[in-house]
Amino acid sequence: MTPRRLKRPRPTPRVFAHKSVGQVADHFADLIEQLDSKPAVIGHSFGGLITQMIAGRGLAAASVAVDPAPFRGVLPLPISSLKSASPVLGKPANRNRAVPLSYDQFRFAFANAVSEDESKKLYERFAVPASGKPLFQAASANLNPWTEAKVDTKNPKRGPLLIVDGEKDNTVPWAIAHASFKRQERNEGVTEIVKVPDRGHSLTIDSGWREVADIALKFVQRFVKS
Repeated sequence: MTPRRLKRPRPTPRVFAHKSVGQVADHFADLIEQLDSKPAVIGHSFGGLITQMIAGRGLAAASVAVDPAPFRGVLPLPISSLKSASPVLGKPANRNRAVPLSYDQFRFAFANAVSEDESKKLYERFAVPASGKPLFQAASANLNPWTEAKVDTKNPKRGPLLIVDGEKDNTVPWAIAHASFKRQERNEGVTEIVKVPDRGHSLTIDSGWREVADIALKFVQRFVKS
């Protein structure tokens, strides 16, 4: 029997517009608080930021933040990161819009470490408009004392945290990931960081995703017993 190819969901930009990192973090926190026990939390990019926010609230048994977006106190601003964000940040009106990326923009920001052929397939399958608001929040986090893009790095109930970063990531280069690690490492919980060689920002969706999944799973299994 030949498996059917899954149809790509139809983009609905209005669903994503206006969503902030605080709203998304609160949504997941509400769901987690309904569980009988703390879950392992794993997220990529802005999901990696939200993962750290959830952990900072003491809601995670263990956490893995993959290529995490920066939060207040993370200072590096590499040129490649600014270029990746420029399609959104270049127009202030995008703050309240769901913004799509062109193929060339996606290629630079996400799929620079894979072949052209794989990059095109990833774009066709995964690229959808996303809320511009989180990018503006992250970009202004160090200028806004009231920003939602902040993490309680000192909470002793944070639990074990692993930060994973792709060596060739243009969107969240090593400088950002390592600065996030330095902000977290004084926490009482275990804090570790791993650089994955020759991988870009698409490392959770491209053909090498199993390597990242194995890294995350092994870390979680050290602290969360099934």
